[in-house]
Amino acid sequence: MSRIELDLAHSYKANPKDDADYALLPLKMTFENGGAYALLGPSGCGKTTMLNIMSGLLVPSHGTVRFDGQDMTRATPQQRNIAQVFQFPVIYDTMTVAQNLAFPLKNRQVPADQIKARVGQIAEMLEMSHQLDMRAAGLSADQKQKISLGRGLVRPDVSAVLFDEPLTVIDPHLKWQLRRKLKQIHHELKLTLIYVTHDQVEALTFAEQVVVMTRGKVVQMGSPEALFERPAHRFVGHFIGSPGMNFVPATVVGGVVSAAGYSLGALTNGSGANVDLTLGIRPEYLAIVPPGEAGSLPARVQQVQDIGTYVLVSLDAAGQSLKARLSPEAAAPRVGDTVGAQVLNAHTCCYDAAEELIS
Repeated sequence: MSRIELDLAHSYKANPKDDADYALLPLKMTFENGGAYALLGPSGCGKTTMLNIMSGLLVPSHGTVRFDGQDMTRATPQQRNIAQVFQFPVIYDTMTVAQNLAFPLKNRQVPADQIKARVGQIAEMLEMSHQLDMRAAGLSADQKQKISLGRGLVRPDVSAVLFDEPLTVIDPHLKWQLRRKLKQIHHELKLTLIYVTHDQVEALTFAEQVVVMTRGKVVQMGSPEALFERPAHRFVGHFIGSPGMNFVPATVVGGVVSAAGYSLGALTNGSGANVDLTLGIRPEYLAIVPPGEAGSLPARVQQVQDIGTYVLVSLDAAGQSLKARLSPEAAAPRVGDTVGAQVLNAHTCCYDAAEELIS
């Protein structure tokens, strides 16, 4: 296992001139030894580019890649001792499950008794012990991908295991099982795991630290709790959560916040005496109060959806579209009701014109 340090940028163009020419904008990041990380963001944001640079499949156009302080920028995947699991199964159909799992160890001339023990351990973790003698050709796509996962995990001395959206071919009802299994495997094996996904549920349930990316830029790296409670960038607030964060343009004058001409109360977070900003409030924390209550925006209920585990209320609040997520036990308003929407409280985040968190 290794500590991986990135100080780089990458462009697929020969002479990049502006930000749009870069697949990865300049970044400095460290992945600690034994950590579980997720690279999260929409398609085309640079996740796989970063993963391929770490694995050695791609050389960055600018900067360096270091493993435990050693410059590995131009080292091969073999020299880096990296294991990588791709979106689709990469296995040998003519081999049995056991032979597939043993293949990386056999190539490194690991003693047969050690191979047998390690293959047995990984197969048990993946709940494939009863399939070890079956040929891979006869297995389903789900089972073949579990073999790919096992081959990535089977080497105990690997520097890091990199996963590029490995659950793409897995049936939805099995994905939660494999996410739970990968988390369990990480706790047991203490390997450095880096997992690429566009699915926030996969990222937040698997990783200890999540790297959120957009347009080639890392906008926040933090724990799932930090990403939810204090998004460092408006994109994180929008991308994380179901639904994402509400945003309300506001003005602070003399320490008092107003939006759409309505006073919302005093701001005590030091964002400036007179400033324009954007308030961000999670639907979970947006309070629906009686109309006319101090500090609230007048709002009209547009839609009420009973999701089962919660009730989602859509509001038109002084021209702003807002959503509130209520518990099933809460008294939900009806469509057409006039209510108050409180957007300023201890959970409210403030963002500047650059969409970055002020406080």
